[in-house]
Amino acid sequence: MDVSISDKRLRKVANDPAACKREYGVNMLRLAALYAADSLADFWPPNSGPERCHELKGERKGTFSVDLNQPYRLLFQPSDAPAGVAEEQQRWMSITEIDIVAIEDTHG
Repeated sequence: MDVSISDKRLRKVANDPAACKREYGVNMLRLAALYAADSLADFWPPNSGPERCHELKGERKGTFSVDLNQPYRLLFQPSDAPAGVAEEQQRWMSITEIDIVAIEDTHG
C-alpha cells in the first residue's frame, strides 16, 4: 500500500524506531504491516486482531484506527477512497493509498 505521512514531525518520529519508542512507548510494526499490504482489505474483517483496524465514527468518520500499544492508536485516512462503493469489504479493497494523520489515544 502507498503510505504517506504529511505531518513533518510525525513522519520524523514514525520513521525513527528509537524516537517512536521514546515519544509513544510503541514500536511501529503496524506501520510496516500497512506498507506491506496490497490494500486495506488485508486487514479485513474490521476489529480483528492483532491490528483491530476499523473506521472511526462521529466527527472522525472517514478516519481509520489501528491498535498500537495501549492506549495509542495509529490514525490514517484514505487518499484514494472512491465514492459510491456501498459494500464495506469492496470499499476496503479499493483503498490502496493512505495518509497517516496521528498517533494518539482516541479514548482519552
